Amino acid sequence: MPLRNIRIVYRKELTEALRDRRTLISTLLVPLLLFPLLSVGFGALAVTLVKKAEEETPKVMLLGGADSPAVLEALGTSKKIEVVPATPDWKEKIINKEIRAAIAIPGGFEASLAEQNPQTIEIYKYEGELKSSISADTVENTLKSYRDKVIESRLDANHVPSSILTPFHIKQDNVAPPEKVGGAAFGGIIGYMVILLCLTGGMYPAMDLTAGEKERGTMETILSSPISRLDLVLGKFFLVLTASLVTAALSVLSMGVSFWGMRQLKAFDVSKNPDAAGMQVHIGYAAVFSVFLMAVPLAVLFSAGLITISLFAKSYKEAQSYVSPLMILVIVPAVAAMLPGVELTGKLALVPILNVSLLCKELVTGTYHWNFIALIFLSTSVYAAAALFLAVKMFQREDVLFRS
Repeated sequence: MPLRNIRIVYRKELTEALRDRRTLISTLLVPLLLFPLLSVGFGALAVTLVKKAEEETPKVMLLGGADSPAVLEALGTSKKIEVVPATPDWKEKIINKEIRAAIAIPGGFEASLAEQNPQTIEIYKYEGELKSSISADTVENTLKSYRDKVIESRLDANHVPSSILTPFHIKQDNVAPPEKVGGAAFGGIIGYMVILLCLTGGMYPAMDLTAGEKERGTMETILSSPISRLDLVLGKFFLVLTASLVTAALSVLSMGVSFWGMRQLKAFDVSKNPDAAGMQVHIGYAAVFSVFLMAVPLAVLFSAGLITISLFAKSYKEAQSYVSPLMILVIVPAVAAMLPGVELTGKLALVPILNVSLLCKELVTGTYHWNFIALIFLSTSVYAAAALFLAVKMFQREDVLFRS
């Protein structure tokens, strides 16, 4: 197999690909901009929105409580909520976001409290709505403070110290560094994005080099050249593989730069907000190289598969309809790796796409299971070789190349 012929085909297809705007956008522009927009853009926006919601003084409606002035005073004097008069349509007001929550105080609440007969105060909210949930938590904390005062007054009346209620304290401490905590939170997303971009990077070149050639009527001209079909398909394959790997490399690079930028801008300051530790992601050079290395056999698998599927199409539009189901087949296992409790095992290490996504999640946290790495790399390479073999066979079939 002369490498010169493959190089000629590759150079010719590369020149045409660089002139194709769709290929350049999917291969270069999308991976460079996607991670900054997702991590820095949406991350900063989410933090801003949550902070703004927490600083807002929500309107809360009181339902009942006319015979319990002490509770009304505790709620009315709170600077964190604004109490509004009760109306019959309070449920609609919560749903329409005119108020954020409603507090139902049962009748005779303070009388029952004096008799040490427990009662329940219900807080109604809009489940899933951020500001309503924050408001309900604020109301609950206010009522808990009032409850603590009632407990202290009862203990003082019986000359019992309040410390009797807390004979000991419980504290949870995190032993993992913030980078690993953030890696565990973002690792699945990173693997998903790398896999998805690795597929989309080779999608447009694969369709253009097969179905596009048929639609333009240049497939016959290429086949009549003094180059074997094996050289032709390998030249086209290496072009699609290049586009896929370039997209994967740019996505990993963009990912690393994005998280580095967030650390420099202190977008998630752990000193000011301990809960932001999960947002601290540090990706070392070893992790970046490892993620890219694991993407190589996956890119071969995608490139060969895309060429095989697109080869059956008679036009570019038809190729798009054929490739669309492949997106679902790739997205489902990639998303499954992000589900809680799904961890890398010997059996899952043999499942294509899912294994690479799970491994990327481990690599980002700095965890290297060398036995799994070797098994996943070898198994994915076998799948990729089978896909490439199938692509070569399909390219040699007349009924596929000249399908009408």
